Amino acid sequence: MSPRRLLALSVLGFGAVVVSPISGLAQSQVPQGWKGTVVQGSAIEIKGVNGGITASAASGNEVDVSAVMRGRRSNPADVRLDIVQHADGVTICAMYPSPDGRPNECQPGGGGRMNVRDNDVQVTFTVRVPPGVRFIGRTVNGDVKADGLTSDVSVQTVNGDASFSTSGHGEATTVNGSITGAMGSTLWTEALKFRSVNGSVSLDLPADASTDLDVATVNGSISTDFPMTVSGRINPKRLNGTIGAGGRSMSIETVNGSVTIRKR
Repeated sequence: MSPRRLLALSVLGFGAVVVSPISGLAQSQVPQGWKGTVVQGSAIEIKGVNGGITASAASGNEVDVSAVMRGRRSNPADVRLDIVQHADGVTICAMYPSPDGRPNECQPGGGGRMNVRDNDVQVTFTVRVPPGVRFIGRTVNGDVKADGLTSDVSVQTVNGDASFSTSGHGEATTVNGSITGAMGSTLWTEALKFRSVNGSVSLDLPADASTDLDVATVNGSISTDFPMTVSGRINPKRLNGTIGAGGRSMSIETVNGSVTIRKR
């Protein structure tokens, strides 16, 4: 199924948007939002650029997304939500006016184009995620936080902290920030990756976790609550080993920070 794009200001029967009037450009705010159903096992994906993303468990079966646009010099009313329905769920992007004549485009995953040059509007997302729906949160400047979810999680930022807790499994990436994660599932299939450059990584894993583990830091320490079978030389900055019976893959890397792995 090809992606189906739904502009936030015209979506009927699939979501709802509320736009408030602008009271002046200095620190003005424009809220927008979307509510809709995402099939269990599929994903709700939020893509921002400037501004944080916070996700928590929904009380019902609908995804509920709210976004507040705030600007000082730039007009927050010029930034809209773009909703794209596709085979793997729903992707919602903060779409800024294009500064160079080339249109910005909302696409799932790493696709699309989101150029925000010379625009200071920050878009802060709040997301309610129902049981069984995967959550993906991506931004550039801001924290991404997902708490108390029940399915798999992926959180990504560049300048900010990335954190999650879920009864499923998760992964996280940042550059200038720390990673904190807690997961309840031991049944992941693809390799889980945790990456930072300037920040620590702290993970809570189930007590019965089994994984092949590759951990590296440059300026920091490595500590774990789990007994491990270590492969190769003992190195305080690099750890290759097996927790439990192994069989699944997990890699953790940072440059300036420590790595801590705890039992839940």
